[in-house]
Amino acid sequence: MRDKGKESKGVDEYLRGIVSSLPDLPGVYQYLNDQGVVIYVGKAKNLKRRVSSYFNKDVPSPKTRVMVRHIADLKYIVVESEEDALLLENNLIKQYKPHYNVLLKDDKTYPWICIKKERFPRVFSTRQFIRDGSVYFGPYSSVFMVKTMLELIAEIYPLRNCALKLDSEEIARNKYKVCLQYHIKKCGGPCMGLQSESDYVKNIAEIHEIVKGDVAVLISRLYQEMTALSNEYRYEEAQKVKQKYQILENYRCKSTIVSSIINDVDVFSFDEEGASGYLNFLHVVRGAIVQAYTFEYKRRLDETKEELLSLGIAEMRQRFKSTASEIIVPFPVELELRGVRFTIPQRGERKQLLELSLRNVKQYKLDILKRAEKLNPEQRMTRVLLRLQKDLDLKELPLHIECFDNSNIQGSYPVASCVVFKNAKPSKKEYRHFNIKTVEGPNDFASMEEILTRRYTRLMNEETPLPQLVIVDGGKGQLSSACAALQRIGAFDKMSVIGIAKRLEEIYFPRDSTPVYLDKNSESLRLIQQLRDEAHRFGITFHRKKRSKGQVLSELDGVKGIGKKTKGLLLEQFKSVKRIKSASREELEALIGVKKTSVLLAGLRSEK
Repeated sequence: MRDKGKESKGVDEYLRGIVSSLPDLPGVYQYLNDQGVVIYVGKAKNLKRRVSSYFNKDVPSPKTRVMVRHIADLKYIVVESEEDALLLENNLIKQYKPHYNVLLKDDKTYPWICIKKERFPRVFSTRQFIRDGSVYFGPYSSVFMVKTMLELIAEIYPLRNCALKLDSEEIARNKYKVCLQYHIKKCGGPCMGLQSESDYVKNIAEIHEIVKGDVAVLISRLYQEMTALSNEYRYEEAQKVKQKYQILENYRCKSTIVSSIINDVDVFSFDEEGASGYLNFLHVVRGAIVQAYTFEYKRRLDETKEELLSLGIAEMRQRFKSTASEIIVPFPVELELRGVRFTIPQRGERKQLLELSLRNVKQYKLDILKRAEKLNPEQRMTRVLLRLQKDLDLKELPLHIECFDNSNIQGSYPVASCVVFKNAKPSKKEYRHFNIKTVEGPNDFASMEEILTRRYTRLMNEETPLPQLVIVDGGKGQLSSACAALQRIGAFDKMSVIGIAKRLEEIYFPRDSTPVYLDKNSESLRLIQQLRDEAHRFGITFHRKKRSKGQVLSELDGVKGIGKKTKGLLLEQFKSVKRIKSASREELEALIGVKKTSVLLAGLRSEK
């Protein structure tokens, strides 16, 4: 049998030998396991410094430590620049699909617009990139965008769509005949010499500009041509040019225009959720967004957002063949590309572009999460509670939350409510009402202390599990009273307590006078607000019922000769004193008899 300890020691010495001889140059490194399979590919500005960091004793990430234990061999490739390293890394990841690399959640083949290399070129969409001299534009992330572009071209230019090999001699001998496309004015009939090659080639040149996104230049040229023809009284030709002009102008108005002064710019934004990083890419040419794509990366080794954004920039620029000289990003990245400057805009149109990209990536993330949550409803609950635990810095996941609220009017009819949420959902069978027993007058602080004392004394006596989080509706005063109650009964250290103030939705913590403000759109704050609003609704409903019942009984209590049983019959039948007063004598006599009816009516008159 092999001695695994000695074998491991030998591998470590072997790897240390390679690392010690690595150059201080940019490059790409590959880690292989004991079977020779590539398990990770990475890039570096400095190969020696980067690779050495994996074999330090204080590697922070547990996932990285697991990967390092599987490394049996190391290969590297030196390149000229960081940009070359980035592109090479991207290609190697696609080739080997290493287990520990970021996983790009995308395996689509994207469509291109092809202008075929042939006499009288055809223009069509394809998913195959064939290196035969044809001109390809794309790839496009949206099939709809390709169809829209081809429909626009077909509306302006009559082009052939047949695969005939048109030869000048065959055309001269009238070998071909025009097809239906010619008769419906979708083709100029070059197969019979009805459209000259120079005219056809001119149309193809204009199509080049449209597909590249240079619509503004073409529109300007068509306007000048239209004006010149009109000045020469060639109105029919001017009208044809005008039709092209109007179609292109309408198309430009419908496209997303940013600013005519922003030209050839890439925009990237980033968002994340758990182990996923989401990126949006926009490409802007002459003020119009001509490419837009959003995608997802799956983390494998706790990659930072800067690393994911760098990978995304390399991926998108290579995939969409972008040569933009400016890249707009939301935060700095350690990436240098030749002839490219990185911009983090603070205001103006570039800032608006970045915000547009960010809206797209947030919506994409939201759509992904919603689809996942439909398949697994528990996933949303876990995500929301994990976010709440992080935002409030809780020791435990708050699977069980209770929220308290007081209700009274100038101290009269004082009540309180407790609502219970389990797994981020209301558990209504566990809701509780409280009548305040020991507090005189309007004293919310003392009322809060009383109900928490009663609630958790009972739970502890019954040995019922306590909640992980308690929320009190109110600021520092209510929270202090709640903490005092929990400390007195020995429950303070067994659960977390916070207070939420209504004015600015401030979150207060025990022994801290400075509130915390959660993001207004965060799911954590929405869950806390839902608990607070539910406790308020539940408490107000009970308070109104008690107040209404108290007012009704006080009027009937003033009538001598009408006992508790009779009052119960009357309220059960008529529901309120107002209806009792408006009832006819016959109705009352039928319910409580002639004598009691006389006593009731006399008593109500004297009360009035």
